[in-house]
Amino acid sequence: MSILSILEPANSTAARPATVRLSNGSIPATVGSDLLVPLADGRVTDYANFDHGASAPCLESVRAAVEAALPSYASVHRGNGYASRITTQWYERARAEVHGFVGAREDDQVIFTRQTTDALNLLARAVPADATVIVFESEHHAALLPWPAERTVRLAAPSSANQAVTAVADALRIAPEGPRLVVVTGASNVTGEIFPIAEITKVAKAHGARVCLDAAQLAPHRVVDIEELNVDWVALSGHKLYAPYGAGALIGRADWLNAADPYLYGGGATASVAGTETVWNQGPSRHEGGSPNVIGAIALAAACAAITKHREAIEQHERSLLARLRTGLAQLPGVTTYSIFGAEADRVGTVCFTVDGISSTLVSAALAAEYGIGVRDGKFCAHPLVGHLLADSAEHGTAVRASLGLATTREHVDRLVNAIRTISTTGLSSTYEETAHGCQPTNDPRDLDAPHIW
Repeated sequence: MSILSILEPANSTAARPATVRLSNGSIPATVGSDLLVPLADGRVTDYANFDHGASAPCLESVRAAVEAALPSYASVHRGNGYASRITTQWYERARAEVHGFVGAREDDQVIFTRQTTDALNLLARAVPADATVIVFESEHHAALLPWPAERTVRLAAPSSANQAVTAVADALRIAPEGPRLVVVTGASNVTGEIFPIAEITKVAKAHGARVCLDAAQLAPHRVVDIEELNVDWVALSGHKLYAPYGAGALIGRADWLNAADPYLYGGGATASVAGTETVWNQGPSRHEGGSPNVIGAIALAAACAAITKHREAIEQHERSLLARLRTGLAQLPGVTTYSIFGAEADRVGTVCFTVDGISSTLVSAALAAEYGIGVRDGKFCAHPLVGHLLADSAEHGTAVRASLGLATTREHVDRLVNAIRTISTTGLSSTYEETAHGCQPTNDPRDLDAPHIW
């Protein structure tokens, strides 16, 4: 389904969205690619975005889709007015677009949520009361924490892909009888490494278990195919997929979801209410109580359509930049990069590293203030994994994460590598202090106050 089929119902007289501009002639363009940022020495430079793993910038095509939808925006379902009918069609077409984007089975549900965390918490509410949940400690907190502690088996971070598969098999072999769910990430949000999903799923199925795939970090970069992988559910976020309008999705099997209490009690989730008796809907509406985030769903679908269309070019772009970044960092003295499975493991465009003698907070602050580079520092909502990776480093409790994507260029990669080279060999150009707004240069000359835009 094309982006125009999402935006325009048949015979619509609504204006088509503006022509989508492509960067580099092949990959989708992002909003803010011309953003200029101030430096501590008074210069101004373009922003080098290495923070895609936290939130990716908006695609131009996503903005165009939203702008096309806004003039006739209305609440969906049960409205006979023109705007409601049109918006309802777009909302359900968005559901179909997401369904196709992840290769879902014909009878799989697509439930719109706020983001991956919301989607996984929704599924946690639907897991049968006697189910055993198996999850690696290397997961993002969104996938690690929602499950009832008394029925959850936490596996240590695996040392290899084969060991991950073996650990799941061993855990399932001794798990109590009854329903079982294996929860696993597609790509680590800390190191970018891709987990052996197909192999884990094969083992899970052999033991009668179901599998939930956290695809937040994988879907923007690689194909996710539910039917081919044979997983039962996939959770993802729009804000990781270049659609930062507050929508995500849980996609997968209907039976546990239809048997569970609604995630949100309220209008839309109900088939009928009479006195004290309530009959709840079956299907996605059961868990989409209240007025849904229609614009977020349209944005998510527009991003899925654009990524599908340009998937090969996107992967080529990211593989080239990642290889350049990893090669560059590997040559720098005093810089350590971290891996779960080893240096040769397949991964998306994320690198986790530390610089000897300098805290990750200082490195991050210096990259921003002195070079116009945005990275992430800390434990990345994956505290157990970061603790495991940095266990042998007495001076580091946190790390720096550089995550690239469509807003990243070759010049940005070279700038980051050269900046880390300078920081690791000659130190910082400024002195820094902790402020209410984080670590900043002492007497920082930059104007960092956000303008009032409404």
